[in-house]
Amino acid sequence: MALKEKTSVEATLEELVRVAPGAPLLALGQTIFWDEPMKAGIAIAGQRLGLPIKLVAGVHDTDYFAKLPSGAHKAGQFRSLPHNDTTTRGLWSAAGEFSTLFGSETVITRELLHAAGLRIGKLSAARPNFLDQATEAWGWRGIVSLDEHAPITKDVPVKQLFRECQATLDWALDSTTDVLCGEARQKAIELADEFKSLVCDLSDPQSQTVSEFYKKLLPLVYEFCANHSVDLETTATSELLRFNTATCRSSRFELLNLFVNQATREVACTAYNDAIRGSSGLYDLSRFGTGAIPFDLIIPGHGRGTIRLGTRGAVIMTSNPQFLSFKKPLTSVADLAEVLEKKFGPDCVLVGKAVALIGMLAPEFVFVFHEGASAYVKHSRKMHQILAEKGYPLHMNPILRVRYDAWAALKVCCSWFKLPEPFQQAFGTEELCAPSFSARWKEVAHEQDALLGTLSKLRRPIELIQFLETSQGGSWNKLANEYEGLHGKLVELQNALQEIKTRRYALYDELRQLRKARVEAESAKGDHFRQFIFEKDPSAEALAERNRLSQAVDALIHKSVERMNEMVELRHEQNKLVQDEEILRIHERRRSIELEAELKRLTLIRKAIISSKGLSRANLRPSAWWFRLVCPDGLWFRETINTAECYLEPLS
Repeated sequence: MALKEKTSVEATLEELVRVAPGAPLLALGQTIFWDEPMKAGIAIAGQRLGLPIKLVAGVHDTDYFAKLPSGAHKAGQFRSLPHNDTTTRGLWSAAGEFSTLFGSETVITRELLHAAGLRIGKLSAARPNFLDQATEAWGWRGIVSLDEHAPITKDVPVKQLFRECQATLDWALDSTTDVLCGEARQKAIELADEFKSLVCDLSDPQSQTVSEFYKKLLPLVYEFCANHSVDLETTATSELLRFNTATCRSSRFELLNLFVNQATREVACTAYNDAIRGSSGLYDLSRFGTGAIPFDLIIPGHGRGTIRLGTRGAVIMTSNPQFLSFKKPLTSVADLAEVLEKKFGPDCVLVGKAVALIGMLAPEFVFVFHEGASAYVKHSRKMHQILAEKGYPLHMNPILRVRYDAWAALKVCCSWFKLPEPFQQAFGTEELCAPSFSARWKEVAHEQDALLGTLSKLRRPIELIQFLETSQGGSWNKLANEYEGLHGKLVELQNALQEIKTRRYALYDELRQLRKARVEAESAKGDHFRQFIFEKDPSAEALAERNRLSQAVDALIHKSVERMNEMVELRHEQNKLVQDEEILRIHERRRSIELEAELKRLTLIRKAIISSKGLSRANLRPSAWWFRLVCPDGLWFRETINTAECYLEPLS
């Protein structure tokens, strides 16, 4: 199937009914507090058109909970963290991530700072830990496990997570209501309280897991965000992928069958390795051990581990490896299900690693992905294509991709915003109405991108300071004048130092000539001694000549000593000049102004990235509950869905 051009939600859904009749839409996410509930709009659009499309909203609860990248571990505890390019570099959080209005997980990386001309080394010397805050993504927080070995999401009790989840949700909701002005703010506070109550009422922290909690919340959160009833079913990957003798023949395990069957295993493993070759963060199966396939098994009471198959047995690489034995090589998933169920019971879950998971569920469901979501899709598609070329084609429904333009859709909303500080200078105001934000945000983003380009070209401190004088005004006028005055005084110093250096260089040249002349004079004196004095009866003339030659050598030595003394005096003069208290004060003041300028450059860079890249990312993947708080009547949500662009992305 060729990639379709972007078109309306309605047209794409009608096309989907033709190419994947009866296939339910699958909205599969680990968190319900971010962009997943936006997919309610797709279900509502299908209902409005009378199309036979069912939405299944699932909790991806078979993945590991996000883990603290570094630092002290604390068993059974969780913490909400920002994402930066230092202490939480490489942070990944999916089971609990939150963003306030206009916020996104846009880390201001070292690379971005360097590209915009920031002198990172200079700032690090003066502010050793400045990168922690400087690189932090604005308006985003994610919850991570502090365990040394992160648990599987489905096994996390709500009572361990709820307090941190509640506090982080309160932060996201409250900081969003703070942005709204007038009557809109009061209504938003009421809705935020309603949302908090909804979450608290279903928490039941004494008995349920996070997966069960999220599953109960799903229909309520979808309806709250859309301000519309949503016809959906709920599930979890731990239910969809339960693997036993009763479920193993489902289409969900057809891809797995190619890796299990001894006759096709080598072809399937080669296809997987070829599909991921050259990718970042994905590993060849050999990295997981001999016989590894790209699937994990979750065993009740034992955890999750990679499956490694042999001809007479298997190893499940849980924290304490589990072993299987069988009399002959496996020929199908039915064989595997039989031995697993016999040893571990019927409640094991068999889940594909990232690239294989999509191919497990795509034969039955149509994944709904926001544009840019899931970087693994291209590798999954390539694996499916390689398998088809080798004679093992698998039916795969296409992915339904959705691209939103949330900020453009704000034009239908009447709310007013009190802009957070990072956006005020970019928009040139502190307060503006939603339609004005909608009309201006792209232009603002382009302007901020251009500012980053300008800053990147300001390599000399004087260039940066002069730019700040013209662009920022205020005290920078005075600082620029002061800096230029200091620069002028230092130019005078440099001229004086250069004059001393010129005299010293001349003395160096003269000393070299004197050393050469002395060598020649001493050589002439020696030659004369051997020819006319040594073991001879020297004449008066010979003695007079020797005396003259000796005086010539002594004169050259004396002259060299004089020049060396002059060199010492010049060095003292130079040191006195550069160590003069006034000169040192000028240097210190100059460095202070340069540091102030670099700190200002940092502020401009950070705000520019937040107002350009950050806003663009939030535009495509907004937190769904923003829409209800900002526009309680649902107009913003409906306009965002109505103006969304969709397309079908093939998986084979």
